[in-house]
Amino acid sequence: MIMTTVELIYDRDCPNVPPARENLLRALNLAGYPLRWREWDRADANAPAYARACGSPTILINKKDVAGVSAADAASCRIYINDQGTKQGIPPVSLIVSALGDKTNTGIFRKNTASLLPVVGTALMPKLVCPACWPAYTAVLSAMGFGFINYSPLLLPLTAIFLAVVLIMLAWRANKRRGYAPLVLGALASAVIIAGKFQLDSDAATYAGIALLISASVWNAWPRQISSTLCPACATGRESVPDEKLQGGIS
Repeated sequence: MIMTTVELIYDRDCPNVPPARENLLRALNLAGYPLRWREWDRADANAPAYARACGSPTILINKKDVAGVSAADAASCRIYINDQGTKQGIPPVSLIVSALGDKTNTGIFRKNTASLLPVVGTALMPKLVCPACWPAYTAVLSAMGFGFINYSPLLLPLTAIFLAVVLIMLAWRANKRRGYAPLVLGALASAVIIAGKFQLDSDAATYAGIALLISASVWNAWPRQISSTLCPACATGRESVPDEKLQGGIS
């Protein structure tokens, strides 16, 4: 399992550290990560060299600054630009979520895409219902090194299985992303694909269902908007767990 390390680097007398912790807590919660990270006091002799070189407060995701700057450019009291374009002393929630999103959103999109490919493949496979067409299919398959196989009886169960996998992906942790609306759209798309392919024998309906299913998957993986009115304590109902003795990261 790939580990994601989250670190907060600070000066003990920096007034921006408490609100930076709050923003980190909110970002981890919104991104669906465990509420754990490691903290380094820059004045601590046990702090690693890379932490002592950073400004306060600095948040690192896998040793990379969430603002995309190098340690040499950050060795001072930190200044960040918030979503409104104004300067502030703490990293905004959206910046932290974006840094975490390299794993969450991209991973979700890749999984959704991988689950879509079998559905699209089976939905686009022709049904071998025309005996006059069998010689053509036989010639194509023979040229590819396969004997002729009438796969038509398998299309419906295979398509149903692959659609079920996609719907499970859309339902998994939906409340942490875009809610259950993409799942509803995916279920509608699945019904359109089944009806268009196996009942109406309509290519237009099948293609429309595939387009809807792709839209649902993209919608599901799209980064979630950040609410500026969210209270960290109310949103999680839990305390953060900054463990200065914790070795390692979060998964």
